[in-house]
Amino acid sequence: MTAINDTLLVSRAALLGDEGAFCQLVEAYQSPIRRFLFNLAEGNEELSKDLAQETFIKAWLNIASFRAAAKFSTWLYRIAYNVFYDHARTAKQTFSIDEVQQFATPAPDADRRMDFAHALGLLKNDERSAMLLFYMEDMSVEKISTVMNCPTGTVKSHLFRGKEKLSVYFKNSGYDK
Repeated sequence: MTAINDTLLVSRAALLGDEGAFCQLVEAYQSPIRRFLFNLAEGNEELSKDLAQETFIKAWLNIASFRAAAKFSTWLYRIAYNVFYDHARTAKQTFSIDEVQQFATPAPDADRRMDFAHALGLLKNDERSAMLLFYMEDMSVEKISTVMNCPTGTVKSHLFRGKEKLSVYFKNSGYDK
């Protein structure tokens, strides 16, 4: 969807309460938002659907607060990130690099398949979010900085630590051969 089209639909939804315009935005962004939340939720499809629904409800309820300082998609990802972070704040244990090495055991040759959901689960929420936005959603560091509401240097640190932890996990799991 183009930024001009997004702006027009957002304007119609915010100023006129046009539910049809908002439905068009939902249709355009529901797949990427669900994919993002699915990966953040470590492959939990039901949770990702619930979080996506909550994201779009919050977007509808707050559409009038959208100020176009960033693209609509960035604003929407920010809502999705916050919804996930609010959910995960009390529910997730994270691991250090040393602990990641303990979990990684080489897989038998017959069972060589990457378990990204498990590997991503070893990352802190911020590291996982930055990695998914950068590699899966193809966002720039600057845009991720806006979504995550942190400096670009912090995003780069999250990406570096995330890559390091995933590298250790996959290397110790025998995927480097």
